[in-house]
Amino acid sequence: MSLLVLYDEEGKVLKVEMDHDSIVKTLEDLCIIFQRWQVKNLPEDASEEDVLKAYEKEIESIKSFYKFVSLDVASITPDHPKKSELRNMFLREHTHSDFEVRFFVDGMGTFYLHLRDKVYAVVCEKGDFISVPANTPHWFDMGKNPSFKAIRFFSIPEGWVANFTGSDISEKIPDHDSIVSSWL
Repeated sequence: MSLLVLYDEEGKVLKVEMDHDSIVKTLEDLCIIFQRWQVKNLPEDASEEDVLKAYEKEIESIKSFYKFVSLDVASITPDHPKKSELRNMFLREHTHSDFEVRFFVDGMGTFYLHLRDKVYAVVCEKGDFISVPANTPHWFDMGKNPSFKAIRFFSIPEGWVANFTGSDISEKIPDHDSIVSSWL
């Protein structure tokens, strides 16, 4: 189940949304696109090639609409040898000159969007598509034992380039594991 938890900048819960349509509306008002795509039945060990082939029609539609130049499939499992290192790469607030677009093929993770003096924690799961505009302060937490597979779309050849804000806001807001254990 997708989930949106709204926090103030000190980590106090202001609102919890579990209804997909309500989440879409709240994020739409912030220029964040959040959609539910039809999921394909893929084996757990599906390769990047298998994933891209299964979602070929959806990928082509998104690529032509946004003019993406590259994409890949990020896949992290609880037994990944660099899971802590990879998780830590995304835990500090940052922005991108490119917008950040992800489709969750499997598993889950949480995007934190720091907008209008609030933090919108969006727990994305299998079937969720999210598009975060360029220069939006945010971070991502995949949890201590991550399990997700996501198609990542890029409009610049360099792919993922973070500009860290220096803010400690991500330390004040509950992490992915805490949100999931509290609300899901």
